[in-house]
Formats: sequence, structure tokens, C-alpha cells
Amino acid sequence: MKTSFIGGEWRQGTDIYRNINPSDTTDVVDEFSQADQTLAESAIDSAHEAFGSRKVLGIQARAEALDKVGNELLARRNELGELLSREEGKTRPEGIGEVTRAGQIFKFFAGEVVRQRGEHLDSVRPGVTVDIAREAVGVVGIITPWNFPIAIPAWKIAPALAYGNCVVFKPAEGVPSSAWALSEIISRAGFGDGVFNLLIGRGSVVGKTMLESPKVDAITFTGSTITGARVMATAGARFAKLQLEMGGKNPLVITDDADLETALNCTIQGSYYSTGQRCTASSRIIVTEGIYSKFRDALIDRLGSLQVGHALAPDTDIGPVVDANQLETDLKYVGIGKNEGATLAYGGEHLTRDTNGYFMAPALLTDVDNTMRVAREEIFGPVACLIAARDFDDALQKANDSEFGLSAGICTTSLKLASHFKREIQAGMVMVNVPTAGVDYHVPFGGRKASSYGSREQGSYAAEFYTTVKTSYNG
Repeated sequence: MKTSFIGGEWRQGTDIYRNINPSDTTDVVDEFSQADQTLAESAIDSAHEAFGSRKVLGIQARAEALDKVGNELLARRNELGELLSREEGKTRPEGIGEVTRAGQIFKFFAGEVVRQRGEHLDSVRPGVTVDIAREAVGVVGIITPWNFPIAIPAWKIAPALAYGNCVVFKPAEGVPSSAWALSEIISRAGFGDGVFNLLIGRGSVVGKTMLESPKVDAITFTGSTITGARVMATAGARFAKLQLEMGGKNPLVITDDADLETALNCTIQGSYYSTGQRCTASSRIIVTEGIYSKFRDALIDRLGSLQVGHALAPDTDIGPVVDANQLETDLKYVGIGKNEGATLAYGGEHLTRDTNGYFMAPALLTDVDNTMRVAREEIFGPVACLIAARDFDDALQKANDSEFGLSAGICTTSLKLASHFKREIQAGMVMVNVPTAGVDYHVPFGGRKASSYGSREQGSYAAEFYTTVKTSYNG
């Protein structure tokens, strides 16, 4: 039985949660004891006391502890990648890749600890100088989603600890095993009691306690836009510092001059890999009319070659969706699209395999109008919409016609069109001839409109959220 980590101790909760393998529902990955409100308050108190009593390590010890976590993640990437794939459903290579990225993130922020930045300036007043420094925010509440159960926690926890904060971490309740494994490694790294705390539990209990507590100075959240709005309403009402990464309905524009093989690869990887369960997935494929029919037929042919199956099988391209509720949602949206007038050109059905799992054939909806629900609402599954555009200008207009603005891509051989697209697209991240999903750990991540709120994540830009600026005058 696995438990929460509070104040340097593993603490038993109340209810039991059984973590089920979506590739084989007879396989119980782990059993967890869930934290209640009392344990949540204890974790918050522990972090608050640790920060107030200055238990946070100095910069050299902090850098060494972060590097130690990164090294262990990289050394155990195969083992932990397989665990991740068992609980979340992405293929084994994708699981190993995600753990590798988590290790790289910790090692990056180990370096950031000692790359301190500040300024010493002359004042406009004679005889007065100004010092500008960054300080830790305090207690950071971290709430993460199920689709990247170790990478997203890593890119929030690592900078929080690097910049001298104390952490209360609540992973998604449906996929706690990878988060627990990461937390167990952190628990042995030497950060000190109370500096890092893990709460395994329900969002309605643990998350709510974190959002409402005045002892939690900042909240970083990744999840749906609807939940993000609730986070803002609750924690924002008490003026907590907020960072919200939310939904996406990301466009991939394919112009008449695009290289067909590049466009197909970008679509398959961006729309369907990781079972489409990525906020950066390209769910709207906007194709100009000169290449539309050729691209559609080639894409249908390519989809037919993809193998859907058990996440750990060596020949699997696409694993299961994460659970029964997500499968039901994905299938429901396929039906909604057909009822709106879209054509189901490929897939979209529940598949049976040798094991009982949540398998779905990748779905392609064609003849989609950008006003349809399937083109407006985030589905978060292996479902892509093919939308025709008259020309590049029409494609750009359709790409921007969304409440979201996380990631956007274009496939073109024209430098002029690529440059214009990068300049005019309303998105936080722009991809040219590469998939919309798939980002590096050393550069900023985030979007615009309903996709993001607050400062960027990852890379040196993480300092904007995890620190606060202090200006000191010296006479």
C-alpha cells in the first residue's frame, strides 16, 4: 500500500484507490491510501513551517540534490517508463522518453540554481544605488494532470525547489504511480523535512484544501480550462500567485506547396501519437484546396497502417485511452461530429484486443466546418478534424478562429508563408514543418487566450513564476 509523503514521513490515508492498467483492466498497477483534508492541512503546515524556519538548502546543496534526482531518473528510465506506460497507456518508447525528459529537466534546474541573476544599478538620485534580486515565492501548490504523469510534475517541482520554495504536490488521482515513484526519489535526495510533500487524493478534497489555504502562496495547475477557471476563482480570490496551463484546439495548416511526406508525418505524430492525449495535439488539420483531396487520401491510407494495442507490445503505435470515461467521451464526440454533418472517413470505433482495454481506432473526421463542436471543443483523444480552406489567408483565419491559443503549426516549403504564419498566428508556440506536439525542456512553454494564464513554464522563464522580484534602495 502506497501513501502520501508529509513532513519527511510516509503517512497513511483513508480510502483505498486501485490504479488500473488501461491496456489490461485485470492488471492492478498499485494500490494507494488516499489523503483526506486533515492530511492535506498537515502537508501544507509542514511546507509552511519549513519555509518559515529557513529549512531550504543552500544553493550548492540544492543543486546537488536536484542533480541526484535527475541522475536516478535517467538511470531508471526503462523501469519507470514501463511503469508509466502501464498506468497511463502511452507506448513503452513514449513512456521511456517521458521519464528521460523528466530526468533532463531536473538536471537543467540543478544548473539554474547556481546561475543566479540580479542587478545593481545607480539611482536617478545622487548617492543612491538600487539592487534588484529574485526571492522564492514561498509554499507552492502543484496540481498536475494524468496525460504526462512524470514529465509535467518534473517541470513544476524542479524549478519550485531550484528557486528555494517548499512544495505541496497533488498528482492526478487516476495515475498516481509515476508521481509516487518520482516523489520517492525526491524523498531520498536530501531536501529536508517539509520542503517537499506529496498528497495522493481527490481533487475535491486535497486540491480544494490547497486552493483555499492562505498558507499556500502560489498555485501552478495543468488541466482542463473548466477546472482552471475554478482554480482561478478560488485561489485568485485570496490573491495567490497563479499559473494555469489549460486546453488547446491546435491547428496544423497544410498549404498547397507542402511536402506531402512531411505533412503526413506531422499530422500522424501531432494528432494521434500518445493516443491524442496531449494539450498540444493538432486536432484541427486545415488544408488548402489544391492539396486537400490528395492529402486526405494519403492520410487515410497512413492511418490504416497504424497498430493499436497494448502499450507494452513492441509493435504498438497507439496505446489505449486512459480510462473508460475518456473512451466514452472520445466515442461521443465522433457521434457528435457525424450528427453535425462531418464524414467519419476512418476509425472512430472501440476496438477489442487480446486483453480487455480501452482501445480506440484513430478517428478522422472530414468535411468539417470550423463552427462545428468537434472543431471548437477539446476532445483529448485520437480524433482529428480535416478542414478545407480556400487559400493560405483563409487557412490562417480559420486557425485563429478559436478560443484557444496554445500550439499551432504549418507545413509549407515557402519561407514567405512560414514567416507570415509565425507573425500572425495567435498561439504561444509555433511549429514549422514539425508536429505541434513535442517541445523541449530548456525553452518556454505556454499559450494565449483560454489556453494559459500567468507566466511561462520551463527553461529560464520558469523563474518568472517561482520567484518574486525585490527592489532595494541603498543610500
